[in-house]
Amino acid sequence: MKPVQIACCALAGLVLSTTANAADARAKPLTTADVIAASKASDWHALDPDNTLYVELPGGRVVIELAPAFAPRHVTNIKALVRERYFDGLAILRAQDNYVVQWGDPNADARAGDKDQPRPLVNAQKTLKAEFTVAATGITFTPLPDADGYAPQTGFSGDFAVARDPKSQTAWLTHCYGTVGVGRDVDADSGGGTELYAVIGSSPRWLDRNITVVGRVVQGMEILSTMPRGSGALGFYEKPEQRVPLKSVRLASDVPDAERVHLEVMRTDTPTFAALVESRRNRRDEWYKVPAGHIDVCSVPIPVRTVAAPAR
Repeated sequence: MKPVQIACCALAGLVLSTTANAADARAKPLTTADVIAASKASDWHALDPDNTLYVELPGGRVVIELAPAFAPRHVTNIKALVRERYFDGLAILRAQDNYVVQWGDPNADARAGDKDQPRPLVNAQKTLKAEFTVAATGITFTPLPDADGYAPQTGFSGDFAVARDPKSQTAWLTHCYGTVGVGRDVDADSGGGTELYAVIGSSPRWLDRNITVVGRVVQGMEILSTMPRGSGALGFYEKPEQRVPLKSVRLASDVPDAERVHLEVMRTDTPTFAALVESRRNRRDEWYKVPAGHIDVCSVPIPVRTVAAPAR
């Protein structure tokens, strides 16, 4: 009887193993592409045209989403600058490899080497009090499950990667790829938005809480990230003719509807986005052999998609 019992048990084990494998196959983890493909209309929202900038460059349009919840005074000032046509005809002054592209006021930094007179301001201000952090109680927050080396907590608020400190009850935008911030001098209150930069390299999180962050690039990063690198100190262009001109900078709400690009951003407060985070945190598609089991806030993409213009 014993051999038969052993054989039966072995067969039962084989059946159980086969059933488990079949269940595993049915429960195959979703890839990021799977999550996006399975998303619902309610998982997305349209960009606010009143907080969207179109930066027109010779290589195309760069779209920037502003973050008034984190830098209200600077965002208001940047809108005033844009409506005064302040940036039109200025240029990209600096492209530092694996760091930032910077544009705007050529007199803001002596290393830019420009001797022109500063542009007059009408309603905008040259400098503002820094907005490095905001009160954490005033923002929504979707936390990540993993620890961060630069902040007690990280996660997402609206369309932005953020960090938070429960002890001081403060929150701030993090310096991830595509982050847009306000250039300044040594004085913390020496920036105002007349010169801006976008991160084009690996996330320089050491800048967090040291510079006012006003938004992020949502489309056109390939234009900024491939700018010719400057050969001067910190990547500044050494000759004016090397600079890339800003053809115009406009608020999307000031651009005729036919000339707008209609974009939607995936909401970060949904089960769909949580599934997307997990798909990046543990990459289980066929190519990956060892899931990381960990993710940092700058490694989570916030999907953006182009949609048809809304019907009138």
